[in-house]
Amino acid sequence: MEGEPFLDLCHLTEVEQTVIFSVLQRDAELRNKEEGRIRKLQQTVSDPVRLRSLSGAWFHEERAKRYQKGGADVVQASIRHKRRGKEEDKSTERELQENISVREDDNGQEEKKRDKEDGERLVQILVSSLYLGLNKLNGSKQSIDSEGDMDSGCTELVYTRFGSVSSLTSHHMMNGSLMSLYSVGDFGDVVVSGQIQFSMQYDIKKEELHVHIKRCQDLASARKNRSDPYVKVYLLPDNTSRSKKKTAVKRKTLNPVYDETVKYRVRRLDLQARVLSMSVWHMERMRRNLFLGEVEVRLAQWDWSQTQPTWHNLQPRVKLSPDDIISRGTILFSIKFVPPGSEGSGCPPTGELHIWLREIVGLLPTKRGAPSTYVKSVVLPDESGISGQQTRMVRGSVNPVFNHTMVYDGFQSSDLIQACAEITVWNPHPSSCLGGVRLSTGSGVSYGQAVCWMDSTEDEISVWSSVIQSPSNWVDTSLPIRTNLQLCSD
Repeated sequence: MEGEPFLDLCHLTEVEQTVIFSVLQRDAELRNKEEGRIRKLQQTVSDPVRLRSLSGAWFHEERAKRYQKGGADVVQASIRHKRRGKEEDKSTERELQENISVREDDNGQEEKKRDKEDGERLVQILVSSLYLGLNKLNGSKQSIDSEGDMDSGCTELVYTRFGSVSSLTSHHMMNGSLMSLYSVGDFGDVVVSGQIQFSMQYDIKKEELHVHIKRCQDLASARKNRSDPYVKVYLLPDNTSRSKKKTAVKRKTLNPVYDETVKYRVRRLDLQARVLSMSVWHMERMRRNLFLGEVEVRLAQWDWSQTQPTWHNLQPRVKLSPDDIISRGTILFSIKFVPPGSEGSGCPPTGELHIWLREIVGLLPTKRGAPSTYVKSVVLPDESGISGQQTRMVRGSVNPVFNHTMVYDGFQSSDLIQACAEITVWNPHPSSCLGGVRLSTGSGVSYGQAVCWMDSTEDEISVWSSVIQSPSNWVDTSLPIRTNLQLCSD
């Protein structure tokens, strides 16, 4: 018992203790139920490898390597320690209660309110610890790479690469916080001030982005004219633990010097569609960390010839509505037109349009997580109404890979000027169009009639022109999935 970590539970109210006891009881019930399931498996499963997998023994082995003691064990040991302390030191406790009474008389209701808030916060941490399996809750150091990061609620999602956000803003500094799309909750009431100095370089050989965080200056004061600041970095839209990087915490300073470099493995082509998010936070031990400001940089517009650290003003987190996003990601595909008889022996008898849909990268998620998606295509005008084709559905991914080829026949070369290839991305639950692209001449007219679907952007018109001018050749392209796609009926 000498070396066991304990939590200070002496100031909890009876209601707060009841909450903790109920959670511990529920935890014990679940443990007993699990032990019964494992005993049954040991009687029915003879294969030791399969038994290890089904029983979850592998998980307990891995957890034992990381954690010395589970959260529930820490709380229970603390409760036992508290009870012994009451029996052995009753006189000391009475003196402490007298001191508390005197303090409350002196400080009034304000001190009572603070104690109550601290107790509520501690209860939340204790309950969370039962399932996080924390080794220490009152330790002197908080892990920089901890999954239990206490920054104001960031919903972590699964990403690997990022598509286009080129239409978000016309310059490299974001005028709305892209990070706010993935964040929930309060960021504190600290008035943002100060600057951050950093530089960026790209290592072509290693395909690595190096972000050198030099220092901050004139930061806002978080607590009693001081802050304990650190810098957190994401390469958006990947806001998972894979993307999260942090500097060391600098204590009691408004002008911290870090001189640290964080690195990201990312392809050079993907850099054009990434956003670097750098935010400064004040570290709190028992509360949520306080937001001190952020900078978001569009790497597509960054001056890579600038190798020296430069200063950037920290900005408050400006809420960016998903409705303000013109692009939801990037769709990668190849397209070609095969003229009639171009392959010899009269084949193909009519012209064919081939669309090789490869993947979508950086699909903008909702706060519920990555959506399930499938892709539809149709060549307009579609008088029959049955020529549409679609891919399989890919569940829960912001980078769905389809590798699906769609072929449309019955065309002449002259038809391409009047036609439009529409590719749309759909979420099945509920059925809704997330956006898409339209490849056409963008004239607004088809066969002499005004149509709403001839509304292609300049990039889409350029791709379609390449298809017309280079028959039988694949045109490889990546286009932003625009959300302002007006769905029209023929």
